[in-house]
Amino acid sequence: MLTLKARVLTTVAAAVALGGAAVVYVATSAPAQADHSAPIAAGARVQVLTNGMLSTVSATDTRGPRSITDRQCDRAYTANGTVACLVPVDALTATKLVVLDKDLHETKSVPLTGFPNRLKVSPDGRMVSWTVFLEGHSYATSGFSTRTGVLDTRTGQVVDSLEGFQATVEGKPHTAVDVNYWGVTFTDDDNHFYATLSTGGKRYLVAGDLAARTVRTLTANVECPSLSPDGTRVAYKSAIDGDPKKGWRLSVLNLATLESLPLAETHSVDDQSIWLDNTTIAYALQRDDGTNDVWSVPSNGTGTATLLIEGANSPSPATT
Repeated sequence: MLTLKARVLTTVAAAVALGGAAVVYVATSAPAQADHSAPIAAGARVQVLTNGMLSTVSATDTRGPRSITDRQCDRAYTANGTVACLVPVDALTATKLVVLDKDLHETKSVPLTGFPNRLKVSPDGRMVSWTVFLEGHSYATSGFSTRTGVLDTRTGQVVDSLEGFQATVEGKPHTAVDVNYWGVTFTDDDNHFYATLSTGGKRYLVAGDLAARTVRTLTANVECPSLSPDGTRVAYKSAIDGDPKKGWRLSVLNLATLESLPLAETHSVDDQSIWLDNTTIAYALQRDDGTNDVWSVPSNGTGTATLLIEGANSPSPATT
């Protein structure tokens, strides 16, 4: 990946009240090799974090003016008018899930313990899932501990941890104490989901049922799944040679056949990628200086990775 110098021209064109959050419009420069076209309907926007601030940019001009609010998040996601934000409460381990409406008015919050890591909203905006680190801060190491929960924004019901679910691993009931879950992605029925389950030194893709409180493994070496809009595939990160210390290859898994397809992005991607549509996947990559950028890549294994949004992370298509 080329080293890119971020050049932000901080010209404030407007500041308006938006649900109590100020919005400024920032013009950003675009490297010549950037591809502005994203195969999303005209008028759509992509939500990202810009220096930790909740922001949106046109999906058809992702290097154009960006609206940046004063809402600060460590991780964010939006779907169908629901905006979820993981907010650090103190410098130690206190975190809060904040749920906002499309006007950025807070509607719900859940106090959490741990460091913010993953966040997802179901396609219709009803269900929100999060992952926090309780111990450690990287999936490339051993000995870390996570907690993954789910909020039903309609009923207010909270599943504090998936670790209370009955797990079936490789066809057998599993009750080991080393279980960790992370990276939930929801189907469109607000009940079924996919996630990563780690136990016994292996990391599995699991299919889960919220109502039944069960999960079952489907295949191994699948982390941070993200379900395609048509519900037939998951994008995920696969540990190189099965060893997370060597990094991860961004891939797509066909759920019907469990066949895996490596994508054109060859840099190690430690992120829960997202689908901009059925043919394009987006994810964050970190530069050597720690700055994040959002990149995209075709979901069919062809083409090349393309810089999508400079100086940003935590992308999601801003549907309403």
